[in-house]
Amino acid sequence: MNFTQEQMSEIFDEIAKKKDGYRELLKLSLESIMKAERREFNKEHSDSSNGYRMSSVFAHRSKLELVIPRSRHHNFYPLILALIKDQDNESKELAFELYRAGLTTEQVGSMFNKIYGQSYSKAAISSMMQTARKDVFAWLERELEEEYPIIYIDATYWHTRRNESVSTEAYYTILAVKKDTSREVLSIINHPTEGSNNWEEAFLALKKRGMKKVQLVVCDGLQGIENVIKSVFPQAVVQLCTVHLTRNVLAKVKPKHKAEVASDLKAVLNPDNPQDTPKQGITKFQDFIDKWIKIYPSLKTYKAPRYHLYFNYLNYEIDIRRMIYTTNWIERLNRTYKRTLRMRTSMPSPESVLFLLGSTAMDRKEYSYPIYQFKNSSKIIFE
Repeated sequence: MNFTQEQMSEIFDEIAKKKDGYRELLKLSLESIMKAERREFNKEHSDSSNGYRMSSVFAHRSKLELVIPRSRHHNFYPLILALIKDQDNESKELAFELYRAGLTTEQVGSMFNKIYGQSYSKAAISSMMQTARKDVFAWLERELEEEYPIIYIDATYWHTRRNESVSTEAYYTILAVKKDTSREVLSIINHPTEGSNNWEEAFLALKKRGMKKVQLVVCDGLQGIENVIKSVFPQAVVQLCTVHLTRNVLAKVKPKHKAEVASDLKAVLNPDNPQDTPKQGITKFQDFIDKWIKIYPSLKTYKAPRYHLYFNYLNYEIDIRRMIYTTNWIERLNRTYKRTLRMRTSMPSPESVLFLLGSTAMDRKEYSYPIYQFKNSSKIIFE
């Protein structure tokens, strides 16, 4: 059937007036081009047509379902589809990078409007990042090595919508030092609150992914955390974070005493004296408590036996003590998380937070560099 130019223009005009008419015209045009390309392909390769297949591409601000022609023998692949796919992948990657950098989906859509001259809805931008989401969540569930010399654990909190209400929820991160002395985020999981039982679930999830042993666990002083660690990783040494200890002690004293208390505690928690042993560290700490308990009786809680766990770092070589007596590395990562999240105030779901935190953790290029000081440690085995 042959149409005049005027008749074709009228048909196109009628289609364009319909709802989503321009998308339909785009779809018809692309499919017609691919059919014409297949006819030429079949002539050149002495091939024949072999039906169609469906394929999804992102075009005109939304997903477009195209009918792709196939050949029988030579795996025909339309050139126009390859061009669209390249642009589609570039757009998805750009959307993901902008979103990860801190822009909301609405802001990414506005940026795309400036770049491509088209308006992109929040839903369209979200659809473009589905592949990135799959990649991030697959990475968070990847297989792990059997042994990690050191892991650092800590939780950060963010405003998250759940069941039509917004509250501050906990996001647990486990950062490891690998046998090659590089670092790697092993896990990020969500629970509404932080507690020892939730950490037990996180550790058991690591074992399901292949992890069998850890030598040293560095963590804050969450009540009962040492018991949970020992129940899952019996051979692990527990080092409680000395920075958390300092914060907690200073929170119990008046402003006029803070400077003196901080100075006394700094002398106790000193990683740079090669002669110090855990026993000496505990003795100094108890002398410190005895001095200040006269003014602040609430410090009696620091007489508990678990406080020896703050001094296990003194069992190790002086070169690595500053790297293992605090959770500073993971707290730096938490600050990076919050810079990424800050522009969004509250997040629409826990999954959306995990997607952003996971993508941030994946992109920590400095973690791939070895930390050579660990090679000098005789107590922690790196090989």
